[in-house]
Amino acid sequence: MPFIFSAHDHGLCPFWAAVFTNVKPVTMRDLLETHQIKIYFATIAAAVIASALSVISAVNISAALLPAINPALAFMLFVTFLQVPAAQWRASLAQGRFLPALLVANFVVIPLLVFGLIRFLPPDPLLRAGVALVLLAPCIDYVVTFAHLGRAHAKALLAATPILLLGQMLLLPLYLNSGIFNGAGGHSAQDHAGNLVQATPFLHAFIWLIAVPFAAATTLKHQSRHAPRLLRYTAMLEAMPVPATALVLFIVVAALTPQLGHAGPYALTITPLYCAYAALAPVTGWICARLFRLDAPASRAIAFSAGTRNSLVVLPLAFAMPGAVPLLPAIIVTQTIVELLCAPLYIRLIGRWGEGDETGEKKPRSVLARLSGFNKPSAFTR
Repeated sequence: MPFIFSAHDHGLCPFWAAVFTNVKPVTMRDLLETHQIKIYFATIAAAVIASALSVISAVNISAALLPAINPALAFMLFVTFLQVPAAQWRASLAQGRFLPALLVANFVVIPLLVFGLIRFLPPDPLLRAGVALVLLAPCIDYVVTFAHLGRAHAKALLAATPILLLGQMLLLPLYLNSGIFNGAGGHSAQDHAGNLVQATPFLHAFIWLIAVPFAAATTLKHQSRHAPRLLRYTAMLEAMPVPATALVLFIVVAALTPQLGHAGPYALTITPLYCAYAALAPVTGWICARLFRLDAPASRAIAFSAGTRNSLVVLPLAFAMPGAVPLLPAIIVTQTIVELLCAPLYIRLIGRWGEGDETGEKKPRSVLARLSGFNKPSAFTR
């Protein structure tokens, strides 16, 4: 993903940035990515207002918008995959220690953290399954821009997004069907989990949310090399991830808000757990990356990935669970709001982690620093 000059990085408006730094002004894509958190919250507010107006006017907005969720998600993932050049995606398979560290953090270490946190929830299998569903799925869209703004290795994270999405679609059924995240354990929990999680929705999601968008993005990228007109359209589409994500947010919130009234107490119950996850997961990802001896930018990327979840993409999977509405949509939307509130803190704080590695400055090392390798120089190996 070719991240170019950003006025945000220099504290200048686009015009004066161009005058004083002798580089071209920021593009619309740069502005969208820099201000995307504000855009998402404005979108959520607009969706809530639209939903309220639909209730007042007795219009069934849910029936109109629910069928649009999957196409909107497919488009969002298509423009996300479009950011990844085919050569860079192939190179992600040979990223040295980064890809193994990313996969271990998201599919081994984070599940252990989720298992520990979920013990504090009421023993409701559907509630626990919903929380596990959203917290076990690493984000593959706006996390890349958050990582870029937080001085992380965003290009490596972007190149790994198809692998992260494929991994979660393969592993989520195994995690949830095991029963360890859904109940107290034992055969009854496993039986109940088997009733909640079916293979068909995951197969459907794999085809329409991974295979088709990725194939379409790869084909368009290849064809645009030989067709200047296609190249212009491709450039326009590459600026669409933020608007596409905002569109998904609007559809989801507007369609589901009328159905969330009875799930309000559950949303309040799980909010402290989401806050605890938001605080612990980036630190866990950072420590995992340092144990793999990655450098600071790569370690930050894994911290961002560990702390950011794929709530919007797993929504169709939640709808496939019996009795999902209104509980599971409330669980997922609550996690999205907590995550977006934490994103500015992530960008500010994680962006400072490992600064001693980059400057060569030697600092006293605490026990935690020795464990995590916080000040230990290392190399990002490709």
